[in-house]
Amino acid sequence: MAPLRPILSAMSSHSRKPDPSSELEFALTPPPRPPRKRASRKEIFGWAMFDFANQAYTLLIITVVFGDLFTRVIVGDRGDDYRLGNLLWSLGLSTSYLMVVLTAPLLGAIMDFSASRKRFLFASYLLTVGATALLYFVAPGYVALGVILLIVSNFAYATGESFIASFLPGLGPPEDLGKISGFGWGLGYVGGLVAAGFVLVFLGEVSAENFDRVRWVGPFAALFFLLAAIPTFLWLKEKGARRPLPSGRGYVSVGIERLRRTGSELASFRDLAILLVSIFFTMAGIYIVITFAFIYGAQVIGWDEGVRQLMFVVVQITAAAGALGFGLIQDRVGAKPTYLFTLFLWIVAIAAIWGTPGLAAGAEALLGVSWEAQYVFLFAGLLAGLSLGSSQSAGRALVAILSPEEKAAEFFGFWGLAAKLAAVFGVLGLGILQSWFGLQSAILFCAVLFAIALGVGAFVDQGRGRRRAEEYVSPWGEG
Repeated sequence: MAPLRPILSAMSSHSRKPDPSSELEFALTPPPRPPRKRASRKEIFGWAMFDFANQAYTLLIITVVFGDLFTRVIVGDRGDDYRLGNLLWSLGLSTSYLMVVLTAPLLGAIMDFSASRKRFLFASYLLTVGATALLYFVAPGYVALGVILLIVSNFAYATGESFIASFLPGLGPPEDLGKISGFGWGLGYVGGLVAAGFVLVFLGEVSAENFDRVRWVGPFAALFFLLAAIPTFLWLKEKGARRPLPSGRGYVSVGIERLRRTGSELASFRDLAILLVSIFFTMAGIYIVITFAFIYGAQVIGWDEGVRQLMFVVVQITAAAGALGFGLIQDRVGAKPTYLFTLFLWIVAIAAIWGTPGLAAGAEALLGVSWEAQYVFLFAGLLAGLSLGSSQSAGRALVAILSPEEKAAEFFGFWGLAAKLAAVFGVLGLGILQSWFGLQSAILFCAVLFAIALGVGAFVDQGRGRRRAEEYVSPWGEG
């Protein structure tokens, strides 16, 4: 009877009516996706050079020089209490980050639809360069001009961060993204070391007496960014295909519609959504450290100019080592465990920053050893540097792993939204807390933020999230 089975089966199949639902399911089943290929070394290097270039802005303007110059010289409170300058600095940065929150997801949706990420990146780059160069004209007493240029330059810089990050998923398979992200972040800290090292040596200390020299920090940061990012625009390739606009529609209306759809889709990316909540608290703490670390050293620790320069070198080297080293580690043990470990390392670093004066006093009282607080602070800076490079690189790579490539700009727009909303929350929160309790006590707010990020991040299932990204098909037929 066995030979009759194929015939009977065929007769039975012809006698049955086709099941429309099964046909529809077959029609909607996507073909197997080809594995992501690793981009050429030249393209990866071009992408990473934007990190190299924009660190000049981050370090010289936000962290090391201009923030200290603005709070102590341009605003210059009476005596040694700089709480007003700190608060105005917080308000300016928070405003720029809020502007990113309101625009980044929409711009990401437009970029994905029009395949125009490079053009948006180029526009943000030119605006950052122009506004940063104009900081030269911010003199003592010109507080309003300083705040306006800070808002414009930092908004352009921060949107560029989201734009360049959206290229990451297309640069290689998920198992390579940790190394690629770490390479970019590590190269960025090398760029910061080169740029800020030049400024610290040739422009000198931040003081009213040295203002005519140190005011050149804005034009120098702008020129460095302008020249160092050229390889990015020469070698980085645009991903995706440009779609024609529907009749009677503009890019903004299409972007809003895509954003609405992507927002509803994001709910189905459970692990990515959990990660973005964790990144919110992580970046709130990181932006506080980036914004106030050198202000803290000047106001709380009271360091000498030589120690300030040494701290900069220590942070840059350890941050680069952390980004590169943990990038290699995360491709072996997974991005999630690496990310969570860096958050624990952050909590230890914040405890060391807060406890520096007490550690110095305790060493002398208990051990009879005379340790100046500014040198103990260098150890805290080492821990912070390792945490700084590794946590940001691991978080960015994990977002790339959990994001579908065809929605990269939109999902990284939500990453930018989470990060910059966190910056508003963290920087403004720290500014208010330090005005009430002083900067040293307020810095403990960071430890609380990193602890929350660690607890939330533990619920991310990297394997499940990666499968969801790889199997994604847009229900609107856009994938």
